[in-house]
Amino acid sequence: MPSRQIKAVAVFCGSNFGASDDFADGARALGRALGEARITVVYGGTTKGLMGIVADAALEAGGEVHGVITESLHRRGHSHAKLTTHEIAQTLRSRKERMVELADAFIALPGGIGTIEELMEVWTMNQLSEIDKPVGLLNTAGFFTAFLKFIDHMVDTKFLPAPHRHSISVDADPGALIGKLHNYVRVDVPKWL
Repeated sequence: MPSRQIKAVAVFCGSNFGASDDFADGARALGRALGEARITVVYGGTTKGLMGIVADAALEAGGEVHGVITESLHRRGHSHAKLTTHEIAQTLRSRKERMVELADAFIALPGGIGTIEELMEVWTMNQLSEIDKPVGLLNTAGFFTAFLKFIDHMVDTKFLPAPHRHSISVDADPGALIGKLHNYVRVDVPKWL
């Protein structure tokens, strides 16, 4: 089976650094891997936290980075000045819509409620067949392990069909995760049990 063509990946991640250097190391490794693979990074357009680390690493590796920042964050001086492409969205909702439009796939890194919200939205859009774009988790330092156990609980309690649990790719290694996204096969099992 031919692999998916992925020209751009939207990265969802923390605007903080987290409690461990492992998180920054994972973000740097992902940015470098995407840059070296000539896969454009689409992200929230800021210099803050893991977001800035991913963007800088992709740029240093010769890749392109497309930032989509909200007007309010841009006005507060949070825009990354060295990106390949800058875009300002009026609202958080329009920012997310634009990122979904630009991306061929999505990767979530460790982050807070915004990261989880973005991840869940694109995962749900895939489940409802609104998009057909693979979703991955970079499970740096086991960050998403407890989250995945909760998703397993959704399966066990009959709120999520088991095949949908595995419709998201998970790996701690950026290169392996990118490979899984290339080889993703859409889950066509109905969401209703």
